[in-house]
Amino acid sequence: MGLGDKIKHVAEKASGKTKEAAGDATDNDKLKAEGKGEQLKAEMKQAADKVKDTFKKH
Repeated sequence: MGLGDKIKHVAEKASGKTKEAAGDATDNDKLKAEGKGEQLKAEMKQAADKVKDTFKKH
């Protein structure tokens, strides 16, 4: 997995956190849920990156 993809996944997670915080501040449950979903999606991608990196080392 390239460094660019890893950076992109971290940015996606940060974007999700921002959306969740905005939804919390405005009492918008839909926006909070979108933010949490984006964070989860980014975390899954990061986990996949780690697995790929592990197999590349062996």
